[in-house]
Amino acid sequence: MEKKLSQKELAAKVGVSRQTIISLENNRYSPSLILAFEIAYILEKDINEVFQFIKSEE
Repeated sequence: MEKKLSQKELAAKVGVSRQTIISLENNRYSPSLILAFEIAYILEKDINEVFQFIKSEE
């Protein structure tokens, strides 16, 4: 919202579908590290401000 980007615009900038962005927002998809960094870069945020990385229990 701060960057005034729509889901579609953000998706186009990082080369994924709008559905992928929706899935990320709803915590139904975990991005690759590269995708996470690309999104953070475009949003001009630290990756930790954009994503919460939680270690899975084995």
